[in-house]
Amino acid sequence: MKRIGMIASLGLLVAATTAQAQTYPSKTITMVVTAAAGGVTDTVARALAQHLSQAWGQQVVVENRGGAAHSQAMAVVARSQPDGYTLMVGEAGGFVINPAIYPKGKLEYDEKKDFIPITGLVRINQALLARKDLPASNAKELIELAKQKPGAITYATAGIGSAPHMNIALFESMSGVKFLPVHYRGAALGLNDVIGGHVDLMTVSISLALPPYQAGKIKILGIGSEKRMPGLTDMPTVSETGLPGFTSTTWFGLFAPAGTPHDIVMKLNAESAKLFSDPEFKKRFLEPQYFEPLVTSPEQFQKFIDAEIVKWSKVVHEANIRIE
Repeated sequence: MKRIGMIASLGLLVAATTAQAQTYPSKTITMVVTAAAGGVTDTVARALAQHLSQAWGQQVVVENRGGAAHSQAMAVVARSQPDGYTLMVGEAGGFVINPAIYPKGKLEYDEKKDFIPITGLVRINQALLARKDLPASNAKELIELAKQKPGAITYATAGIGSAPHMNIALFESMSGVKFLPVHYRGAALGLNDVIGGHVDLMTVSISLALPPYQAGKIKILGIGSEKRMPGLTDMPTVSETGLPGFTSTTWFGLFAPAGTPHDIVMKLNAESAKLFSDPEFKKRFLEPQYFEPLVTSPEQFQKFIDAEIVKWSKVVHEANIRIE
């Protein structure tokens, strides 16, 4: 009888979660963004929020909680009710960099236990750029120059552990050269100093690098994509110009607090896939900013994150990057 009661209880639980998914959403959804308003993460989140709101007839409010390398927002979401009404658009750093560079117990969230990955959203390839008078025109020449001047060539970051920081650390690891980091509070500030000739190098998103490049204010030494990108076929990759296998990217994904019902997760996944596979959305939103869609199943996204953790933990260890 006890076993029959357990089976009956399980059946009721499954029926309840299925019914919950069928009526979801029945009230306003809050989408927490791990960055300040106006940045790439925010732009992606607002596009998705608008689509979900239109598709379901419920308001989706975007709440920006930037600061502390994404950890403040992640801590808030980790403590939220797992009912599908609090979501998070988070960046790679919060899941694969922070746990490696912060002391154990310092972060107020557990990236493996506190979240459910719903889907990847976009991957952004970075351009390796330099001040316009740096005596190097591609990755091969940059490596040769760095070997002649070990530790003398500077590069701008958007802070310790940021994508511009980690992508150059990866370049160092793969090439065996050493550069000198100059940390800024944001990518735009660092880029301004590369344009002004005060710093030698940087990696930033292609959409941010192209305007000053086209104006002749900087040079692009290569693109960090796996292969040449549509619309930029005349621009070689870093991999083909001196550092085989190198890629410089960052990515963003959609997450929910751990314990969110599977049916709700899958409903969100399906609606996200619908948006990012829409030809008009690709033409209007993704292609002009050189965003690559990264929408997958929750399981595939988790495997992708796991592989990223392995990759970047190695880079962090080799470069001895730490925040105390």
